[in-house]
Amino acid sequence: MRSLAPATLDEYRHAVPRAEVDVEHALAAVAPICEDVRERGSVAVLDAGERFDAVRPESLRVPVEAMTRALKDLDPMIRAGLEESVARLRATCEAELEQTVVTEVASGARVERRIVPMQRVGLYVPGGLAPLVSTVVMNAVPAQVAGVPGVALASPPQAEFGGLPHPTILAACALLGIEEVYAAGGAQALAMFAYGTEDCAPVNLITGPGNIFVAAAKRYLQGTVAIDAEAGPTEIAIIADETADPAYVAADLVSQAEHDPLAASVLITDSESLADAVDTALLEQVAAAKHAERIRTSLGGRQSATVLVRDLDQAVDVANAYAAEHLEIQTREAEAVAARIVNAGAVFVGAFTPVSLGDYAAGSNHVLPTAGCACHSSGLSVRAFCKNMHVVSYSAEALDEVGRRVVALAEAEDLPSHGAAVSIRLER
Repeated sequence: MRSLAPATLDEYRHAVPRAEVDVEHALAAVAPICEDVRERGSVAVLDAGERFDAVRPESLRVPVEAMTRALKDLDPMIRAGLEESVARLRATCEAELEQTVVTEVASGARVERRIVPMQRVGLYVPGGLAPLVSTVVMNAVPAQVAGVPGVALASPPQAEFGGLPHPTILAACALLGIEEVYAAGGAQALAMFAYGTEDCAPVNLITGPGNIFVAAAKRYLQGTVAIDAEAGPTEIAIIADETADPAYVAADLVSQAEHDPLAASVLITDSESLADAVDTALLEQVAAAKHAERIRTSLGGRQSATVLVRDLDQAVDVANAYAAEHLEIQTREAEAVAARIVNAGAVFVGAFTPVSLGDYAAGSNHVLPTAGCACHSSGLSVRAFCKNMHVVSYSAEALDEVGRRVVALAEAEDLPSHGAAVSIRLER
């Protein structure tokens, strides 16, 4: 437990350190993989898969029949959950999709801000500690709502399934109508998307979470292709007071610790009695958890802590400084506390809005900024799959009205040919 005295936001930011993740070191490992894919194409992707995933698929491209079969064999309850998740996220994305805007800046002078979807995107779905089927939904639905005509998806080959990605992931692809799916993981999958191979055309944007090597590959490939973010280990922070249910708080801390030994679970509270009660509840819940060892490692790491604050005002300051990927508010007047949060990937308000709901079926997107990046970055949304493009249209009369001012500005910048491109039209 860490008690905080009043401090600056920068001091609060360092009160709970993140797990040590050395992306720069990982770059040295992923760079040769990416360059090998650039030079040798699909064979390099297959070679890397054989080396890292211990299996070599018959082909990178997953047969449509395999996805159809996976959907047919999918547990009906899982299918119902996926369908509900898709419907709720689709409704959110459709409401958030920006519209083209036309502004008449003067008579005959029109500027249109046109919303244009990306033409081709690559979606990455991890397959490491768990088959993250929900990530298929979170990446694919906003791309589809945005109107992206070319959607490709990659997920690591699994030896257990004959070199195909996990069947639940394939079933989700079939459910969403994604037919271009590749059995490829890690840096080699991202390089395939960025550079293109004989099997896979290059994309404009890569989205989706992954491990440190996926984050490093994104950093290496950025510029060749757009990326959503360099996702780090998942994290949850919870602001709670004495009205919170310690069993709920403990369960939510455990839920994120289950992801990864480097996951961060942080409780921010002004109630020492609640903190003690949460510790007691954690002992019982962790012991009963399937992934108890992983959870204990996460909760015992430097990145996880209980932070004891003076009051809820200080709790809000600490939370805004920490800028958590997921932030829960379990206090009296939780809506009012949530209204004061400016830095978080997503905020979950009240005792009955756990982060797990957002992971699957809240209607929000669970691909969110980590490692404090929520102070400047946003979660994945339909807007990530769109571009803004200005379309400008002026009549002769409209150019005549403003043209001499343009010439004056061009001469002020010592760019007379810029002005001449306008003057030649004014003179005629």
